Amino acid sequence: MKNFRFTIGNKILGGFITLILIFIVYAGITIFTVSQNSNLTETNSNVIKPSLTGIKDFNLLIIRSKMLVTNWVYLQSNETDKESLKAIHEEEYPAMKEEISALKENWDDEEQKLEMDTVFTEFENLMEVQKEIMGSLVTFEDYEDPIVKFMASESIEREVIPRTDTVIAHLNNILVEKQQESEQYEAEVLESSNSLRNTSIILGVVFVVLGLIGAFWLASSITKPVNYIKDIIVKLGKGILPENNDRKFGNDEIGEMAVAVGQLVDGLKDTSYFAENIGNGKYDSDYQPLSEEDVLGNALINMRGNLQKVAEEDKKRNWSTEGLAMFGDILRKNNDNISLLSDDIISNLVKYTKSNQGGIFVINREDDDDPFLELTACYAWDKKKYLEQKIYEGEGLTGQAWLESETIYMTEVPQDYVMITSGLGEANPNSILIVPLKVNEEIYGIIELASFNDFAEHEREFVEKIAENIASTISSVKINERTSKLLEESREMTEQMRSQEEEMRQNMEELQATQEEMERSQREREDKEKIINYTNMMVELDGSFYINSINNITSDKLGYSSSDLNGSELSKIVESKDTLKSMKTSLEAGRTWSGVIKLKNKSEETVNVQFSSGPLSGQDSGGSKYLLIGAVVSNEEMI
Repeated sequence: MKNFRFTIGNKILGGFITLILIFIVYAGITIFTVSQNSNLTETNSNVIKPSLTGIKDFNLLIIRSKMLVTNWVYLQSNETDKESLKAIHEEEYPAMKEEISALKENWDDEEQKLEMDTVFTEFENLMEVQKEIMGSLVTFEDYEDPIVKFMASESIEREVIPRTDTVIAHLNNILVEKQQESEQYEAEVLESSNSLRNTSIILGVVFVVLGLIGAFWLASSITKPVNYIKDIIVKLGKGILPENNDRKFGNDEIGEMAVAVGQLVDGLKDTSYFAENIGNGKYDSDYQPLSEEDVLGNALINMRGNLQKVAEEDKKRNWSTEGLAMFGDILRKNNDNISLLSDDIISNLVKYTKSNQGGIFVINREDDDDPFLELTACYAWDKKKYLEQKIYEGEGLTGQAWLESETIYMTEVPQDYVMITSGLGEANPNSILIVPLKVNEEIYGIIELASFNDFAEHEREFVEKIAENIASTISSVKINERTSKLLEESREMTEQMRSQEEEMRQNMEELQATQEEMERSQREREDKEKIINYTNMMVELDGSFYINSINNITSDKLGYSSSDLNGSELSKIVESKDTLKSMKTSLEAGRTWSGVIKLKNKSEETVNVQFSSGPLSGQDSGGSKYLLIGAVVSNEEMI
């Protein structure tokens, strides 16, 4: 214990351990609260909420069953509703009962379980009543039987509707209780979250208080000595060499730092003069390091040699940066016209690189099978109107740069390659720089520069960067031109579609009006048929004059039921055979016929009937071919 030092590391470690303990306590409280909230939320999500949804669906199913069984009684021909009611009885209700029963097993309230069982029992009893109604109204004759129809209607009013209301009332009670349970769970989660928030606030205050106490303690035991040493180091950083003193500190790291700082001050005094000269830019100052291991002295000597290189590199870097900025502005102008853009680029590029000649070639892909380079702009090359050139891939140095997608730089230029001319004469350039306009590995053109001077490495790199930016701009210009063309085509197609849409709308309106007129005519025809059917005798015959059907009026007048006559020959009930033969002849010839036919009723009595008959040509006549419509006439009326 005598060798133990309460070092800075130990002090910081103690503070961190205290904070970690507080954090562990906070983490434990948080985990407990979150676990509790998770259990509540899981119960609410997996039991309460699905139960609410299932009960609501059950409620809707009960209401639907009431509506569908009512439609069963009053809407004879609505087969869709009948199938839906059967599906509820046979499929939907058993599935829903199974689902709710599974959820019910996790309910905590036994009374709710019993009440839910009561609801199931009541609804199943109600379903039995519905099945009785469904069983009583099956055939057409069932619906025509007034007693059966009346009993079914009475069951709806006296049994189905009251029982349905009772089941829904019980189900709503359960729904309200489950809704309250869900709200209670959510309130418990909210309360737990608020408790966690309050705990966080309290622990946050504890953190702040402990932080303040630790800060004051560090200020007295650590910060003050460190600030003293910091002041010396700051002065050293500013080039000031403070006087060393004999101030004493503890035997911790701070004391060791003080000794090291004193040694550093003594060593810097010997090198301060040379450092001052270097700071003033006197790179030719003479200096001898304190020793071969004098890091600072050797670094100052190396710095003296490197500063000159850095100044030269900065000059090149600034030149490239300014050029990129200048050409960035140029590329933003005339970016909708490649010709004007090319003129502006090549003239400024030749001047900025201090070249003597230059040209820009852009790939023409109007014919995808035969692309070529065409000169879009040049500078100091002969007169532009004589420079209509086409260069194909691999043709000459320019075509080779296109083929290989690589920069070509030549310092030994052939005598007949190109000439730089002026008013006083012409001469061969000393260097040629050919750079492809490439972006994303795709070539859009070539830049070619000629100069009496050699192109430095940074100048070549600058041209390559500019070439990439130019390629990107050319790509955008071509895309914009293509987009404008597509937009114009789209606009024309939109106008055509709008015209077609208007024509279709008019056709739809005319079709709808026609359909409404047909429906009105259909309703009128059906109404007329009902009037005739309810006031006259009607007999439908097939092509062989066998009876297909008779209406109720005919059945009442003759005393036969439909089953007695269906499938029988008409001659079975006709006494006047000549009249029957005359009618057959007319009908088979496709003509109408009117006259009095003497019929025999079931009691073998003669019934005189004034018939009008004719062939059926409609699609809804089924197997019937002829229709007879008539009324009973007395002997006096016949006279």
